[in-house]
Amino acid sequence: MLFNIPQFIDKEDKLVGPLTAKQLGWMFGMGGVLLLLWTVLDTGAFILASIPVAGIFGALAFYRPNGMSLFAFIGSVINFTWKPKMYVWRRLPEIIDAKKPSHKKVPVSRAEKKIVNSNKLEELSKLLDQNH
Repeated sequence: MLFNIPQFIDKEDKLVGPLTAKQLGWMFGMGGVLLLLWTVLDTGAFILASIPVAGIFGALAFYRPNGMSLFAFIGSVINFTWKPKMYVWRRLPEIIDAKKPSHKKVPVSRAEKKIVNSNKLEELSKLLDQNH
């Protein structure tokens, strides 16, 4: 029985033409902000304000540094900036528990030396050479 294996699962589905759902959401967000600017500002100020707004939303929708979305990239940059960069390992103090028995070190005896003669080596090599 043949089964279909999903391929290209790391790519987002195209929703409208070449745009994915996230890209379409950023474009709708840009449209909403531009509509808000249109109602608040006069024509000259609107044109000046709309250029950076369109650039920012366009970058958020389409620019992918290192294969990740710009929104996730900015989050990683902020996370890297605010987290400590030096990790120092410190041994935790041992807590003595009266219920647990203490582990005393037991001396380990040395392993005995095994004497291997040529007869044992030949038998071992024959055993290894056999194809099972």
